[in-house]
Amino acid sequence: MSKLDIISIRNQFPILHQEVNGKPLVYFDNAATTQKPQAVIDALVKYYNTDNANIHRAAHTLAARSTDMFEDTRKTIQAFINAKEVEECIFTKGVTESINLVAQTWGRKFLQAGDEVIITTMEHHSNIVPWQMICEEKGAILKVIPINEAGELLMDDYDKLLSSKTKMVACVWVSNALGTINPVKEIIQKAHAFGAIVLLDGAQACSHLAVDVQDLDCDFLAVSSHKLYGPTGVGVLYGKRELLEAMPPYQGGGEMIKEVSFEKTTYNEIPYKFEAGTPNIGDVIAFKYALDFVNEIGKENISAHENALLKQCVDGLDAINVKTLHATSLQDKPITLIGTAKQKVSVQSFVINGMHHFDAGMMLDAKGIAVRTGHHCTQPLMNRLGLDGTIRASFSVYNTLEEVDVFLEAVQRLVKLSNK
Repeated sequence: MSKLDIISIRNQFPILHQEVNGKPLVYFDNAATTQKPQAVIDALVKYYNTDNANIHRAAHTLAARSTDMFEDTRKTIQAFINAKEVEECIFTKGVTESINLVAQTWGRKFLQAGDEVIITTMEHHSNIVPWQMICEEKGAILKVIPINEAGELLMDDYDKLLSSKTKMVACVWVSNALGTINPVKEIIQKAHAFGAIVLLDGAQACSHLAVDVQDLDCDFLAVSSHKLYGPTGVGVLYGKRELLEAMPPYQGGGEMIKEVSFEKTTYNEIPYKFEAGTPNIGDVIAFKYALDFVNEIGKENISAHENALLKQCVDGLDAINVKTLHATSLQDKPITLIGTAKQKVSVQSFVINGMHHFDAGMMLDAKGIAVRTGHHCTQPLMNRLGLDGTIRASFSVYNTLEEVDVFLEAVQRLVKLSNK
């Protein structure tokens, strides 16, 4: 177990100190969204209490303060992902919008009929549907890297898919449903050898793994604030300068222009070319405090703690299987783990044989335990695995081993119910 002061960390999260259905809250739905430390909440309140003004436009003091704080967040995210230039970081409303921005601008300009876009079997819908839309519009072909039963990409099949026709590889870095860490550096290198561009969906990765876009050499990276202890409605698209400058604007309006006449509009420089209209100012400002929170603890420390939680969970679920088989006449394990890749973050999906995942989720909620049930916006992945959904427990730095024990005890009860 890591040497972090988890009690001190938990005390920074006011939402954790409550009861749900008469039980202490155990929040294991972190892959859906992480909770927010007090510093993030305070920053958002302070902005609206003392600094509320539109940015980049007015000359008055409040506008200047707001603009400075907004751009401070951009500098912080640049350092967080090690982008070469601050201008390569574009604010969006989330990973979904970041991916759509690339599909609808880069894709519309550079994809042609017969070109190929490669994604993976484990993509979130937000990295499937935008590519389906633009491929249909342009006459391009969408291809999919298959996976094995453990939830790992079949890299030999990826090699076979790559060709001179490949123009874009859009790949999830970490699976939200399985926890699998994909070998993205290898994926990028192989794609670049064929002249293809690579976009990484970093929604799940950025809260668990060290991020260095220059070392990875990815062309685009989509980042989520609300999965990084920050507010909802904020995301970042990182893109290499030469690509961003070659892409047309995503939306028209204020801020993304230099000059407008009825005859012609001259567009602004990056990143502002892609930030039309008034942005989500307060939440962007608060996002900086979430990044500061992660930086202060350290990614390595966070990962070590989360991995210990994952190990205790997996070991505990395995122990329930052994105990149940020993005590009953069952021939099959009552719990099936879904996603057993060698390289994983702290996400574990599973099914309880004889019990619908939704029913399991409701009964866990009755004990104050929050998990996610369903297909996790990865229906093609569920189809590949022959499932209609799973129970997913996902852990964060503020979770404890004691909470894992509470969860395992509750799952043990569900297994007994399913066997009656």
